Amino acid sequence: MNAQDIIRQLRTLDANNPGAWPTWARYAAAVLFAALLIAAGVWVLVKPVKEELDEARAEEQRLRADFETKQKKVAALDAYREQLAEMETSFGAMLKQLPSKAEVANLLNDVSQARIANSLEEELFEPQGEVPKEFYAEIPNKIVVVGEYHEMGGFASAVAALPRIVTIEDVEIRPTSAKTGANAATQLRMTALAKTYRYLDDGEIAVQQGRKK
Repeated sequence: MNAQDIIRQLRTLDANNPGAWPTWARYAAAVLFAALLIAAGVWVLVKPVKEELDEARAEEQRLRADFETKQKKVAALDAYREQLAEMETSFGAMLKQLPSKAEVANLLNDVSQARIANSLEEELFEPQGEVPKEFYAEIPNKIVVVGEYHEMGGFASAVAALPRIVTIEDVEIRPTSAKTGANAATQLRMTALAKTYRYLDDGEIAVQQGRKK
């Protein structure tokens, strides 16, 4: 059967009487119907499943990215906790350098001993009153001493070497004419503010926090 015969038979097919079709036409129609049926099944049944699968894959990617982000945050949090622990250790070590209220008098005596050890003459040692901070109190003391320059340097070094924190600020050094004698020309008067610090007890810290509210 050539192509012309096939075309001629197709033109004579009766859609209302497929039983009268030639065998090849019935087979071709069956194959075409099966193909259409499969395509419809794919469209109706498989396509929604594929869409759900695509959505599930997208959700998996989103969850994976979210997990990786949270994992990085957890790793950063661990590092932050380690840094915080180190800071707390360092802070504790610094806090130990602050005297308690009962130890302040001894510390001020140590400052006086440093002055005596360096042969400085004391003209004034005047506490200025505590200045409360968040967790410590600043204790400034105005001092005026007279001596030679190298003695003042030795005094400053001795104060810096004390086990407790003491700072020398607002230093002013001028020659003094009040002295007479062989070393009068080398005599200097130093005016300064010697600051020490003490930590506040729990009750004092509570008062400070209450003032901030």
